[in-house]
Amino acid sequence: MIPSQLTFGIYPLSVAGTPFGLAVGPKDNYQKIQMAIQDLKGDSKKLFPRNYLIYTKEWESKMLTLADQYLDNGLIGDLTVGCGDWTSHQDSDIEFNNWLDFIRKVIKRYGSHLASLQITNEPNLSFMEGSKPYILQALVEGVIIAKKETRKHNLPIKIGFGSVPESPAAVPHFWKNLATVGGDIFIDSIDFVGHNFYVDVFDEQPLDLKEIPDAVERTLLNLRKNLKTVGIPPSIPIRVTENGWPTGMNPVSNIKRSYEHQAKVLETVIRTIYKLHLELNISHYELFGLRDADSSKEDLFHQFGIMRDDYSPKPAYDTFKRLIQEMGI
Repeated sequence: MIPSQLTFGIYPLSVAGTPFGLAVGPKDNYQKIQMAIQDLKGDSKKLFPRNYLIYTKEWESKMLTLADQYLDNGLIGDLTVGCGDWTSHQDSDIEFNNWLDFIRKVIKRYGSHLASLQITNEPNLSFMEGSKPYILQALVEGVIIAKKETRKHNLPIKIGFGSVPESPAAVPHFWKNLATVGGDIFIDSIDFVGHNFYVDVFDEQPLDLKEIPDAVERTLLNLRKNLKTVGIPPSIPIRVTENGWPTGMNPVSNIKRSYEHQAKVLETVIRTIYKLHLELNISHYELFGLRDADSSKEDLFHQFGIMRDDYSPKPAYDTFKRLIQEMGI
């Protein structure tokens, strides 16, 4: 049964991944993060923190320490485990036993605190995880082992995988190839499919507000079509796992994106998703993100937040809070 309301989530930290590395700024203030999450959700709604680990053999210990930090600060609700260092051309292979053991360790150590575990974040994005020749096998085997472990330990963790819309930057034939590699056990292991999309963020010209609903609908309808190609039925929910609209300067067009317009775009996007959520079985909307990486830097990768890097709210903060109260579980 599809819930009548959406489950909301948010990326609560400051660091943002980019094609060139990481956008960083002032340190995270965990007390202010918790205060903001509590304020946004109020006393009656849910707002799940969504965080990331990126596996490589060299980074395993560092990632588990990072997960401990998430746990200690109450930020481990929805967790995404990606794989591969996309900034390195030398990372051309993965030791699958180690990759699967890492997933087992995450479930064993943090499973009682997890609401969901997503295996891969953007496996069909050609210059990030999708650049790795092993990504399809890592996705399929990772999902299967994650579901196997949760069933073994009787944990109610939802298991899924990630995706991005088709575009010139997407991996060609990804969905057809996934259909070939996947299979019945894989499909039986899936509880949701995450989709990261950013309306007009990386385009030279921003869309008019009137054009945004059609763009959102096309994106989500196209995902449903691609899931059908794989054999994933409509009963498997879609989660909008990353979506946002940054302020600052577009590096391509040099057009400045205002705080006021950020609030308008986010409201238009979220209302459109809510309108479609019963038809397309969309269960979650998770915002990227709570605060800017560095508000002093003009480029959009540093200004995705609905708060500045000092945790002062932009207009979109109050907009998001109001929508959670209206549409959230």
